[in-house]
Amino acid sequence: MATSKDPYLEAKKQLRSAVDILGYSDEIYEMLSTPERIVQVKIPVKMDDGKLKIFTGWRVQHNSALGPYKGGVRYHPETNLSEVMALAMWMTWKNSLADIPYGGAKGGIQVDPFQLSPRELETLSRKYFAGISKFVGVDLDVPAPDVNTNPQTMAWFVDEYSNRNDAQLFGVVTGKPLELGGLQTRIFSTGLGVATVAKQAAKKIFGSIEGRTVAVQGFGNVGFYTAKFLNEMGAKVIAISDVKGGIYSSKGFDADEIKATISKKGSMFVTDYPNYEKKISNEELLQLNVDILVPAAIENVITEENVSKIKAKLIVEGANGPTAPEAEEYLTKKGVVIVPDTLANSGGVIMSHIEWVNNRMGGWITEDEARNRLIQKMENNLDMIWNFWENKLDHEKYNLRMAAYGIAVDKVVRAMKLRGWI
Repeated sequence: MATSKDPYLEAKKQLRSAVDILGYSDEIYEMLSTPERIVQVKIPVKMDDGKLKIFTGWRVQHNSALGPYKGGVRYHPETNLSEVMALAMWMTWKNSLADIPYGGAKGGIQVDPFQLSPRELETLSRKYFAGISKFVGVDLDVPAPDVNTNPQTMAWFVDEYSNRNDAQLFGVVTGKPLELGGLQTRIFSTGLGVATVAKQAAKKIFGSIEGRTVAVQGFGNVGFYTAKFLNEMGAKVIAISDVKGGIYSSKGFDADEIKATISKKGSMFVTDYPNYEKKISNEELLQLNVDILVPAAIENVITEENVSKIKAKLIVEGANGPTAPEAEEYLTKKGVVIVPDTLANSGGVIMSHIEWVNNRMGGWITEDEARNRLIQKMENNLDMIWNFWENKLDHEKYNLRMAAYGIAVDKVVRAMKLRGWI
């Protein structure tokens, strides 16, 4: 179960640690902890029953020192301003660390999209984007899919924006359908990125990824493709879960087979896959005796309450913020290596940048080129952070997250200084 901690306060704690490591002042901390702009929009939607319902949406633009704001838009009933502010800050560090010319932003609407009809969902999406349209643009802020949004959502966004500007501006969002300038690789890029850094980190810790046991929490887009590519890399995925619970098999699972089987049944839940040894809860999955744990569902699942039961030697964060700071401190002292979300799940935004550049060039890159660029960048970024951690930081005191934050925050601060902001 996720805790109810304020995600924005948690994000600021992480920033505070990075600022202290780098020796920057309190003034710089204040500059970095405060978003540059918060846009809140009221979204009235006439429902199918004729009633008018008001939804609230946000777009938080955290920092633009390195380039246009960049970050996804999520639809979720528990989304709130604090969460969106935290995610926007994390996007700043993620984009800086990935060495792509973007600042950080995030968007969200407090809504359960599964309770809306297709017409209601399209109306909600178009009105939200209309509400933030003055604050986004190809060179200003480039949204993308996130939780419960997808290429169809991006198609509505880009059409609404293009109509308002009397121009076909495909580069205003990424993660679009192929017919509107998207890339097939973008669909699985986050999961491929998670699997790639898991493989690279496993080489450093175990010597190889082959034969290593893995548990993946979450079987959405990120979790499924992470498991799929880990299968291809020779890892043994012995546990998978989703919101309904999980399944375990000591022989390992084939992610493609699970997906195909449950889809044929008209299901989205892994517990409807028949070939397993036992059903397990999400909490039990986290506590399995595996080499590698991939939390790829929601934030704050590894907490003070369960951290003493975590047995994995390597944790690769497919989700945003799945490890609470207090839990991470415990694991660091225990010698567990955590590949942080700022690096591990950055494959999506790296591929978004490739898509954005491709849109502006008129569509020159091939899918194979895009995939190879992503893999190379993820490998290089893991090596960069690992080398900084090994050579510049005390392992007993600092972990890979602080190495990542140190690199990312320092780059943003240097850009702010060059611009004359500080």
